[in-house]
Formats: sequence, structure tokens, C-alpha cells
Amino acid sequence: MSDITIYHNARCSNSRGALEILRQHGIEPVIVDYIKEPLDAAQLTALVARLGVPVRDLMRSKEAIYQELGLADPARTDAELIAAIAAHPQLLNRPIVVTPKGAALCRPPERVLELIA
Repeated sequence: MSDITIYHNARCSNSRGALEILRQHGIEPVIVDYIKEPLDAAQLTALVARLGVPVRDLMRSKEAIYQELGLADPARTDAELIAAIAAHPQLLNRPIVVTPKGAALCRPPERVLELIA
């Protein structure tokens, strides 16, 4: 079993690109299709902590649901933002890759190289 995980959306070119780079380097990661199997609030909280970035940095602000839910409001707490992602997984930016060396939002996909070098 791989010790590398990619939070993946097959419809996303950046996500497909990061997965392809991993495979080109002989790595078959654990693939988490978070659209089909959404992460719960506890999983998202742990992932955000692992990444060490603000929750907002992991959100897709151009998604219609982001605007509909008023998530741009700076008064929204991290817990509210995480609950929104849990309820609407399309809000999670991708791909996120987690390795023993660290974790990162791999946009552009080549950022995955920093985690496997």
C-alpha cells in the first residue's frame, strides 16, 4: 500500500496531471475521490492542519455554491467553512497530495515534485 495519498477529482486537469506525474515516477498513490466519497468535518480539519494553510486557501471560490452560501463573508468561521466543504465537496480545491515529506495543494500539478523529490 502506498504512503502517498491524492485527493483527486478525475474531471480536473490539474488533478489528472498530478496523478500522472506520480505514476511517471513509479508511484501508485492511494486515490481519494472526495466527490464520490466526501470527507467529513473531522477529516477535513485534519487535512487542513496537515497542510498548514487557512481553510479559505483550499476553497474553490468560483463555484456557484460558494457565492450562494455567502462563504466570502470574512465573518465565517473555519468550522463553518469546513462544514460547507463537507456538505459540498466540490468546494475543495484539488489536487491535494499527502506524502511522508508533507502535504500540498498541487496547483500547478508540478508542485507534487516537491513532495516526492
